[in-house]
Amino acid sequence: MNAHLEDCMRTTRYLLFASVVAVGSFAFATTSSAQAMKHTTHATKSTTTVHVKGDAKLKAEAKVSEADAIATAEKEVPDGKIQSAEIEREGGKLIYSFDLKAPHKSGVEEVNVDATTGTVVKKEHESAKQEKAEMKKEAAEMKKEAKSKMTKP
Repeated sequence: MNAHLEDCMRTTRYLLFASVVAVGSFAFATTSSAQAMKHTTHATKSTTTVHVKGDAKLKAEAKVSEADAIATAEKEVPDGKIQSAEIEREGGKLIYSFDLKAPHKSGVEEVNVDATTGTVVKKEHESAKQEKAEMKKEAAEMKKEAKSKMTKP
């Protein structure tokens, strides 16, 4: 009888230990999963990869980093997603130009950041029609530029 009681107690102890391990593992997994989701959500917003188009010489001239210019543009349109980015000289100023798509709004928000000072020099809404016309104009300029590079020795 004493041996049977010891077997029951040992089995109970094993089951109790297994239950504690299972509950602890479940709690750990749930917490880790929630933290990972929170981190991913946060990381998605702040580490979005944006390729800034433009001449390497212009990029070398810039005093403001691409990352800082991107952060400035994102502050101007908090829920916007950058659709295009380039560095260019406009009106004699070296600027980063960003097109951000704001949710629930047609067209894009164009934000220009001075590549020397990091300040916003222009922010305006472009309708879908204006954006399409600008893209067409830029494509023509790029084609012209590529053609001139091909004719140079």
